[in-house]
Formats: sequence, structure tokens, C-alpha cells
Amino acid sequence: MAENGQHVNGTPSSNPAVVDGPPLLQPSSQSHAISADEIALYDRQIRLWGVKAQEKLRSANILLIGMKALANEIAKNLVLAGIGALTILDDQVVTEDDLGSQFFISELHVGLNRAVAAISQVRTLNPRVFLHADTDNILLKPPEFYAMFDMIIATDLDLAPLKIINSACRFVNKPFYAAGSHGFYGFIFADLISHDYVIEREQSNVPTQLKVETVTRTVVASNTKTENGKQIEMVTKREHYSPINLANTSPLQPEQISSWKRKLQVPPLLTCLRALWEFQNLAGRSIPTGSREDLEFFTTLATEKHKELQLPAETLRSEFLRSFLQNVGSEIAPVTAFLGGQLAQDVINVLGQREQPIQNFLLFDSDDSKGPVYALHPIFPT
Repeated sequence: MAENGQHVNGTPSSNPAVVDGPPLLQPSSQSHAISADEIALYDRQIRLWGVKAQEKLRSANILLIGMKALANEIAKNLVLAGIGALTILDDQVVTEDDLGSQFFISELHVGLNRAVAAISQVRTLNPRVFLHADTDNILLKPPEFYAMFDMIIATDLDLAPLKIINSACRFVNKPFYAAGSHGFYGFIFADLISHDYVIEREQSNVPTQLKVETVTRTVVASNTKTENGKQIEMVTKREHYSPINLANTSPLQPEQISSWKRKLQVPPLLTCLRALWEFQNLAGRSIPTGSREDLEFFTTLATEKHKELQLPAETLRSEFLRSFLQNVGSEIAPVTAFLGGQLAQDVINVLGQREQPIQNFLLFDSDDSKGPVYALHPIFPT
């Protein structure tokens, strides 16, 4: 039996916040240098992103909200990478529908809380990671709740709760990710508030200038080091972000709508996601039904959103609308695997302050196997 009355076979505990294994990690408790055993265990990834990044990863305390197929993939990747602690929060129970898309649960878990059911299997991936299952409703958590975490990830939620969580994260200055999958389609959203990261490259003859690169990105520092006889430049850049409520109503960047060719390349998935979130707001339901009224209403909303984005009418085809609606609310393993892998890798990069992070919407359409990223921010006149 694990702590707080939680059996490793998934038997529910009377405690609403269940811990499986050691107590929840406090970030300062693993601030010491990485051990030789850990260097051996994480050898391949340390060679990829370095010991310092691994040390930051092993002290990271992450909150993962929702435990469906997409969250399964995120948890798997983060735990295998060696994060310090993971809290999985979900107030829903396992249903038979979950069995077809999740790999941490079985028929024995039907009727149990999703977080509690999954956590013992998550633990087998890497016993070094501290795990915690929370069965509360996330909307009942005060903003102060998020302060203990280094990163918050919310999955498969409607826009309204995402806006509330994102606002709470900003209140305590914590980075936030949101992600969702709808059958063949999905998205990742990032609000890192303000994030510095380092790009390493061979030094060129042209000095790096400290300057504004884009609406959201600024070069803030440049240093050099010698590595294998070569001069390596370490360029520090800073990205500024917008919360999801602003990103959802922001236009495409001027360079994307000034070219007809670029307009044609913007996937209608962006339009449909905005239409879905507007449907949730106006209809009070997560997904449209197959009724004629819902289909007509959604089509009207999508047409309006497409016009707001200043996109060509011919790129919003009835075939895509039909396909999107047929996929809403469903889960397909290859899609959740891609999204979960992309999001987890971005989290790892952000914690290690290496490589450019997602800025700020990644859209995935498995029909063409593309995942373009669009920076959606309010544009104010200068």
C-alpha cells in the first residue's frame, strides 16, 4: 500500500488528494547537483541538452490538469525525461470510452477517478519522480494554488476554464500551456508570460546586435565560449506572450494577411477552433450535436470567424467543416502522441531555457501532417 491509503492497484482512497509514493516534491529539495546514478540513467538526453538543463528538469514541479489520452502522452514524456514532481489533477471518473484511447488504465479502473487510476502506472515509468493525484475540481482552486508549481498544463478543457486557469497562472507569474485534441485535429497554446532562452551557434563575422526582432521577440544578450576549438556564440532572446483570452480574439500578424499566398496557407482549423469556443460560450455546451440547428449555428459562427481573420472564403470548405464536426470530442492515438510529444519537448526546452519555444498557437491537422505555429497577439497602433 502507498501513502495516504492509496493502493497501487488503483483502489480508491478516502482522501480526496491522493499521493502515490513519496510526498509532493518541494522545488528546493532537489536543488543539489545531479548524482552519478542519474547521469547514467539520463545519459542520452544529457548529451542532447546538457547537465545544467537536466538539473533544472529534475527540480521542476509540474501540474497536469485532465487525464485523458493527450495528458497520458504528456505525462509519459515528462516522467521519462526525469522531472522532479508531477501532480495530476482530474475530478472525473474513468468510463468505458476512455479504455480505447488511454494506456495507463484498464477495465478494472472503470468508475475510479482518472488521476488516481493512472498514477500507479505512471509511477512505473520512473520511480524517481514524485507523483501526486488531486481529485478536486480545478475551478475550485484559488490562484495561490498554482504558486507551488513551475509549470501548469491544462488539457482537453473548454475555453472558459482555460481562461480562468490562465488568468490565475498570470496572477502568480507561472507559465501556462493548454492543449486539446479533436480526432484528427489538435492544438497547443503557450503563455509563458515573459521567457528568456539561449540559442547556441557558431560565431559569425557579423556581431550580434541587441535589438527587437519581432513584435514578441528581443535579443537581450550575447556571450561567447570556446568549444572543441570553435568559438560558440550564446545569444539570449526574450519572448513576450499574451493570455489565451487575448490570443483567441487577436488577428493574424500583418505579414501573414498582406500576402494572398500566405492567406491561402492558413489552415481552416484556426477558424474552426475559434468557432467551437464561441459555440461553447453561446450554447453552453462543449460540442455541437448532430442536429441541423447546431450544424447551421456552427457554420454561421465559422463563417464569421473566417471573415474576422481576413481569410479567403474558399479556404473554409464545407468538407472541412463536416470533418471537423465529426471529429470534435474524439481521441485518436497517433494525434495525441504527436501533440503530447511536441508539448512535452517544449516544456523541457523552456525549463532548460534552450531553443525557441512555441509562440503561441500550434495547430495540427493529421490529414496533411503539418503543425504550423501562429503568433496571435493584439496589434496596437504605433
